Amino acid sequence: MHELSVTESLLDMSVEEAEKAGAAHIDEIKIVIGDLTGISEECVRFYFDIISEGTIAEHARLSFKRMPAVFRCSSCGHVFERERLAFSCPVCGSPGVLIDSGKELYIEGIEVSYDGDKTG
Repeated sequence: MHELSVTESLLDMSVEEAEKAGAAHIDEIKIVIGDLTGISEECVRFYFDIISEGTIAEHARLSFKRMPAVFRCSSCGHVFERERLAFSCPVCGSPGVLIDSGKELYIEGIEVSYDGDKTG
């Protein structure tokens, strides 16, 4: 259910920025999501379609960029992406330490129309 509150925040921020810019419609919202956030793209799309009705973001496309969880081995220093549910180094088997990748959740960009014409 946390996707609903996340989607509400993404919609609110997008609408606020588009209105500040004087846009008539939001055509696309580009979202970056880290693999460790647990956010489902399908759920975000579902909630967005419902809560964007009647706003300048209605019918906007949502595009997602997934950021992998990246770890550094605590023993040998090897940098690796998590595979499945494993957090251990594929080289030596020691536990990995997260390197600030995989926890992202932000709007990378918003495409808008100024004349009211929808591009999609």
